[in-house]
Amino acid sequence: MKKIALIFLSIVWPLFSAAGQELMSPDGNLCLKFSLKNGDTPVYCLSYKGRPVIAESRLGFNLNNSGLHDWFEVSGTSRNEIDETWTPVWGEEASIRNHCNEMTVTLRQTSSDRIMSIRFRLFNDGLGFRYEFPDQGNLTYFVITDELTEFAMAGDHTAWWIPGDYDTQEYDYTKSRLSEIRGLLKSAISDNLSQTIFSDCGVQTSLQMKTDDGLYINLHEAALVDYPAMHLELDDSRLVFKAHLTPDPNGDKAYMQTPCTTPWRTVIVSENAADILASRITLNLNEPCKIEDTSWIHPCKYVGVWWEMITNKSSWSYTNALRSVHLDTDDLSLVKPNGTHAANNENVRKHIDFAAEHGFDAVLVEGWNIGWEDWFGNMKEYVFDFVTPYPDFDVQALNDYAHSKGVKLIMHNETSASPRNYERQLDTAYRFMNKYGYDAVKSGYVGNIIPKGNNHYNQWMVNHYLWAVKKAADYRIMVNAHEAVRPTGLCRTWPNLIGNESARGTEYQAFGGSKTFHATVLPFTRLIGGPMDYTPGIFEQDIEKINPSNHSHANCTIANQLGIYVAMSSPLQMAADLPETYERFMDAFQFIKDVALDWSESRYLEAEPGEYVTVARKAKGTGEWFVGNVTGEKDHVSKISFSFLDPGKEYVATIYADAPDAHYRSNPQAYTIRTVRCTSKSTLIQKAVEGGGFAISFRESTPQDRKLKMLR
Repeated sequence: MKKIALIFLSIVWPLFSAAGQELMSPDGNLCLKFSLKNGDTPVYCLSYKGRPVIAESRLGFNLNNSGLHDWFEVSGTSRNEIDETWTPVWGEEASIRNHCNEMTVTLRQTSSDRIMSIRFRLFNDGLGFRYEFPDQGNLTYFVITDELTEFAMAGDHTAWWIPGDYDTQEYDYTKSRLSEIRGLLKSAISDNLSQTIFSDCGVQTSLQMKTDDGLYINLHEAALVDYPAMHLELDDSRLVFKAHLTPDPNGDKAYMQTPCTTPWRTVIVSENAADILASRITLNLNEPCKIEDTSWIHPCKYVGVWWEMITNKSSWSYTNALRSVHLDTDDLSLVKPNGTHAANNENVRKHIDFAAEHGFDAVLVEGWNIGWEDWFGNMKEYVFDFVTPYPDFDVQALNDYAHSKGVKLIMHNETSASPRNYERQLDTAYRFMNKYGYDAVKSGYVGNIIPKGNNHYNQWMVNHYLWAVKKAADYRIMVNAHEAVRPTGLCRTWPNLIGNESARGTEYQAFGGSKTFHATVLPFTRLIGGPMDYTPGIFEQDIEKINPSNHSHANCTIANQLGIYVAMSSPLQMAADLPETYERFMDAFQFIKDVALDWSESRYLEAEPGEYVTVARKAKGTGEWFVGNVTGEKDHVSKISFSFLDPGKEYVATIYADAPDAHYRSNPQAYTIRTVRCTSKSTLIQKAVEGGGFAISFRESTPQDRKLKMLR
């Protein structure tokens, strides 16, 4: 990544008054105030155009043998203005401006002579702040037992939240007042293969809220490195959120060694919900790219041997004849196959053929390697070796076949939540991928973490996930991590982190279904930290038509599934349904084939969490535009100006929309497709039904298009 411009100004004010300091955003709308309450306790507050966003809130820590929260004096303050433009490897824009005013307050604890600084960066759209600990004689190694950071709310806001959990984010969102969280939390908990709820008032970031007077507030964190993930625990008597860090097995939170910093705590603020989606604070607070040559990192559109397993039509395992598997001694060629194993040569070739015919980049194959017969729930550490295929999966032949058709296979490394086993074999696994021409891997961490007592989001596991990404970069491999900690913008620093799951994805549509508004909330929550491998594209909503014993229903229309490809931007997009399903709807499938993955420009046309999201994006390297809408719990009529199109040019728009009689449950496959001419002066009025949406592709018109109707 190349910095285009940088302005950096610095003023140091030694021994600044405890009365407080102020920091304004570049446009003057946001105001941060820092002070020492009662003369020694650090606090801050944030306002937007004079309206309170964060009321007076405490800062600091409890350590294993002392505290870093009082007895402070201000020993210095520095101020900077940062204005730079940087180029992401992939993403929603070709370039991103990082413009903020910065203030760093250095504090000396008079009782211990220890130093702690708090760095604030105030953007036009929000605040980021972190704690910094310089190298010092009185504080070298220390253990954080509690982070005391608060986010005091100025009212009983409406929130879209999921339960606080040390192990999973795979929950449906709940919309409620802050004061209602305690009463609703138990009903918001659904079963998961690994979960640890820690409080009746705990929620996860990214947390989206809306005030009664129409202000949108989003709380999250950025640059989560060598530190546990932060949750939010609400004191509902005061409406104050406090940082709640994921503990280790001993109950400690973070092990620190100076010099060091914490992740950034972020507050995004806007009067317009669409501006929350346009914010780039999370990325801007991360370090620049650390991969010198990024030419091998590329967006990827893929199909996979996956949905038939998720629906239980097929299995990951090869045989039913083994109750337990010993990887080093069992000879799977000697046992009877179960006949349901999906990752077999014939089935994979079918998917390769489909991918090649329709211009997809890759095929994901899960269940290819030995060990799936007893992979889950047994606290088995040596559960996979990541290199030994089942007898019916010919690694060399299938990769040769795929490459001959211009398609790559995507490796799948399920760890069964055994990270030490994975780390011991990472080099072997990545060399294996290099040997056979894989350049991407989907990793998984299903189940309770081994060693027992660890959780998915503590410091040790956070370090593991990043270690795997860094190691993959050494082998020029892209990583799509599932069940890992939710992203915090690290894809700027490590762009081979091409995708994450880390939320309730499409598979839950085969596990009983998700709420119809789910896809309208995720852009305001999970996607604030980075793109998601959501695995959309489900065209057959009645799951029993794939597996008669599975009576789940996908709560969405086909048009909704098309809209997701634009509304929920990701450089990694799957067409998740079965090839034979798409063959029944090839006219709608055309949009999935056409839609881009990497963008030079994004326009957020309208948005309201839980109700609708409509986004227009321009494909990088072309003049083509795409629009995607997802609609939530009630019908929505969009009135969209095409002013994002280049003036003076005429375009052809192909509009994929819910049919007038479409319904996510009773008639989800009802859609219309129409093609019109249009210009930047055209306006579209388009209805989408509950759980529905629409998608539009644009190309420049030709003389042959003159017969098409002009949209005014």
